[in-house]
Amino acid sequence: MHLTGLDFFFWAVSFLENLGLLFVLWYRRLARSFPLFTALAMLCIIRAVVMYFVLNHGTRQSYFVTYWSLAVVDTILELGIVYEIASRVFRPVGVWARDVRGSFLWMVGLSVIVALGLSRLASPPARTWAQSFVTKGTLFAAALISELFVLMMALSISARLPWRTHVAKIAQGLGAYSLVSLLIETGHSYFGVGGEVRTFVFLSRIRIAAYITCLAYWTVMLWRKEQPSREMTEEMRERLFTLQRRVEYDLQDLRSRKKL
Repeated sequence: MHLTGLDFFFWAVSFLENLGLLFVLWYRRLARSFPLFTALAMLCIIRAVVMYFVLNHGTRQSYFVTYWSLAVVDTILELGIVYEIASRVFRPVGVWARDVRGSFLWMVGLSVIVALGLSRLASPPARTWAQSFVTKGTLFAAALISELFVLMMALSISARLPWRTHVAKIAQGLGAYSLVSLLIETGHSYFGVGGEVRTFVFLSRIRIAAYITCLAYWTVMLWRKEQPSREMTEEMRERLFTLQRRVEYDLQDLRSRKKL
């Protein structure tokens, strides 16, 4: 197995852009703030090297196992990034907003149910059960991540919670890529999985092009300094918590008086 000229170009560009993104995360000291997102960039670099070696020196079976094993790790990291972003958006003062926590859990449950339904309805043409399982699994993951990002953005807007600039850029890029992946996986579930199928290769290249675009977007946006915002000091945080406790006490006292 060998890469075509176009495939090698995509491989080289994505590899170099991931290196650039990792440098930006390190140079701008964002790696500590976004450890899972940084881990995803590192995984993509490692995957590019490993898959290039397996493609040129391994068998089709070893390529299949390695590719989908790393894809599972990639999906787990993406789900972790969803939580990483949500924890920053819905914890503006360091604790989860009470009126949002329940909605977020409900949102996760609904997304899982819908994604399971879509993957169950899919009937991809496949020669083996492994190909069918992989196609349905990737469709489930793409649907779940896409739903979580869309619902999370809608929930943050309805709750009027602020988006920190870098968080917003990461979410927008990964959310857009997840929607493209959902369309790609829908196509895979219809046309089937197989390296010899031209449609499969064409859809896979569209996915790579979308990811390269997202890498360029993240690199540029995260290189820019975040818009200055008012930092909440420890004194301000303590005053806010004290005020919250006083309000809760007054509400309980008012309710008890009404009962009397």
